[in-house]
Amino acid sequence: MKTPKKKTDAKEDLGEETEEELPTEKAEEEPLTEEAEEVKVEKELEETEEIAEEEVAEEEVSEKPIEEAAEEAIEEEEKPEKIEKKEVEEEIVEERVYTIPLSRAWISPPKKRAPRAIRIIKSFITKHMKIKTEATEEEAERLVVSNEVNEKIWSCGIKNPPRNIRVRAVKDKEGTVTLHLAEED
Repeated sequence: MKTPKKKTDAKEDLGEETEEELPTEKAEEEPLTEEAEEVKVEKELEETEEIAEEEVAEEEVSEKPIEEAAEEAIEEEEKPEKIEKKEVEEEIVEERVYTIPLSRAWISPPKKRAPRAIRIIKSFITKHMKIKTEATEEEAERLVVSNEVNEKIWSCGIKNPPRNIRVRAVKDKEGTVTLHLAEED
């Protein structure tokens, strides 16, 4: 029987507190003095002026990038032509497509499979594209594995490299061999 009395006592206490709080809130809602109203109006005017200044600044900033963007677009249109010329100058001496089996990588421990797959690819291409391993400084033949091939090997993590990979090996006139993923038709 004592518990219901306590609950009702708590309700009465809450009711008394809410009644006391209401008059203070009403007091705050009463109209402000003339000085307070003037201060409030001045603050609002300052905020609107700041917003207007920011908009003007944004318009000035936005006009500059448009002009710069137009100039950059013109320059970018010229750059692809230059890049195409450089690609033609490189002259591809030899280009081959290989499917490289990577099953031997799965013999090694799980944490060493992807690095071993990369080593298998490099040795395979070195043999098949006839890259000189002991080249002099003047004849710097080398093998470059592109980022896309590396990402393909590592796509499933260190433990699960693919069982085989199809690559396109391109040899230029300087003797540099570059590996790319073969385009799936």
